[in-house]
Amino acid sequence: MTFADIPWLALCAGLTGVGLVLSFLMLRRRGAAAGLRMAAWSLLPTAAYLTDALPTLWDIGTAVTGFVAGLVFNPKVWAGVAVAGLSVVLFLVSGVLRARRLASARAVTSATSAAPTAPATSAAPTAPAARGAAGQGAGTTVTQPLPQRTPGAAPKPGALKPGARKPADDDDFSDIEAILKRRGIG
Repeated sequence: MTFADIPWLALCAGLTGVGLVLSFLMLRRRGAAAGLRMAAWSLLPTAAYLTDALPTLWDIGTAVTGFVAGLVFNPKVWAGVAVAGLSVVLFLVSGVLRARRLASARAVTSATSAAPTAPATSAAPTAPAARGAAGQGAGTTVTQPLPQRTPGAAPKPGALKPGARKPADDDDFSDIEAILKRRGIG
């Protein structure tokens, strides 16, 4: 069947007529918006005939149909689709592997960069407690350890005045307390 074999005027007029009848029924059942939308769709076949757009639409339809039929019934095309699918899977797997490698490299570099900056805690610092007379004698000096402050130790009562900021150690816990209060836990 070719384009010239079809009576296009009768076909387009018939489609428009059926569409207008359906649009009237939709107008009564679903309202004006649905009826007017159906009337607009109904007028398109006649508009396509009158503007001579039907030959172009026919060519587009036959090209799409030929492409789909060639795709469905051609094993060579299915082999191409399989190869394209394998390519997509390989891209995804390589992306996952690359992300893992980058994450482990970041972890290693952050661990090595953090290690040299950590303070050495091998021995407690000492201060001379007693010395001989100003530089006299080659005797030994008696040393006693300096008082050390432990992190997170509570300040002495009364150390903070009303309205003063909390020490830096408590700032970490105040964030957590605020989150718990928002959730209604604390």
